[in-house]
Amino acid sequence: EFRRVLFRSGGTYTGLEAVSNNVNTLAEPRVATGKWTMFYMATSLAFTAGGIMLLYLLWKVVQIPGQTLNAVVFKSIIDHFDFGGPVANSSVLIAVLVLEAGLLFVAANTGFLGGPAVLSNMAADSWVPRQFRQLSSRLVTQNGVVLMGAAALGVLLWSQGNVSLLVVLYSINVFLTFSISLYGLCIYWIKNRRNHKRWWWRLLLSAAGLIVTSAILVILVWEKFGTGGWVTILITGLVIGVCLAVRWHYEETRDQLQRIDRLFSGQPVVADAVDPPALDPQKPTAVFFAGKNRGVSMHALLWVQRLFPDHFKNFVFLSVGEVDAQSYGGHGALRTLRYEIENSLRYYVNFCHSHGLAAKSYLAFGTDPVEELIKLSDEVYKEFPNSVCFASKLIFAHESFFTRWLHNQTALAIQQRLHVMGQQMVILPMKVA
Repeated sequence: EFRRVLFRSGGTYTGLEAVSNNVNTLAEPRVATGKWTMFYMATSLAFTAGGIMLLYLLWKVVQIPGQTLNAVVFKSIIDHFDFGGPVANSSVLIAVLVLEAGLLFVAANTGFLGGPAVLSNMAADSWVPRQFRQLSSRLVTQNGVVLMGAAALGVLLWSQGNVSLLVVLYSINVFLTFSISLYGLCIYWIKNRRNHKRWWWRLLLSAAGLIVTSAILVILVWEKFGTGGWVTILITGLVIGVCLAVRWHYEETRDQLQRIDRLFSGQPVVADAVDPPALDPQKPTAVFFAGKNRGVSMHALLWVQRLFPDHFKNFVFLSVGEVDAQSYGGHGALRTLRYEIENSLRYYVNFCHSHGLAAKSYLAFGTDPVEELIKLSDEVYKEFPNSVCFASKLIFAHESFFTRWLHNQTALAIQQRLHVMGQQMVILPMKVA
């Protein structure tokens, strides 16, 4: 009975986690609103969980096969008050259970809304494919919900609706998530203890939560290992292994691209031209989508000059700084990002000017790079109607479905959108090891 109460008490963390994961969607001021929301959630959940446990004790609830404890206690209460006979009592019980199921259905929506946001954060850190970055913004009500729904349906079909297995699968993973989050909070308060006066109090609070959730996790794994626990550990381990493989691949690719960048960073910096060549909007214009890697953009520029010698008279460079407008880490980080992008764009423009080529750059910031690049290209197309867009596509020596899935999705998405709009775009291959 104590373990059952412990699990139910710990399960209330789910609601608090759902709120904390979506603080960025709250009204301003978000910090104050988030604190009050968490206070109301904690109070209501504590009252609800405490009331349910009190009902269990007062009505001396025992487990009945095929029924939940809530169904047993509510049936006892309804029979005690007698709403007009067995039929009426059964109708009232069904209504109560339907309302409880509706509450659980609403609670399940937090997974559909929070899951894509978590995938987006993981994609920003290269733990999952980069195209998942779009799931927390424009596509959260489309592809994100569809993805989470398909995953839930797949698990349901695989488990054949086995409630015992699904409960174990959920419980172990959710308390593993709580433990990791609280462990991260403990590390955070230790590292930032000099910036907060009452850091020790917050550290103790996080450590207490970590002890509770870790204890529940250990008990769950120990008691349910033979009845679905080992399957949960296997599935979770496979997911972690896939994430590690994706992360390793992105880091290897990033190292190779940085080696290409160093070929250009070692060259002398070209100063701003005193009298740069003038742009002619009526002449052919080459538009380049510039990313973080200078070598990739320079590769596209040099290949365009080689493939189309003396054809393009204007060279335009577009770049987008990817940010989360609601939860980005402060104005200082935004200024740093702007400085880095502007410095790269200035390098491209000065390089063109030093070779007698007219050049210009455009910069934008947003949560969806594809959408922002489409807007910039449309703006450029209105100014330079005779323009062609160029982007680079990474080609690996050992191409596979894995590499195709992890790369080049942004360029292909932009090309499809531009072709629909009647604009031309060419993707240039860039071979990496």
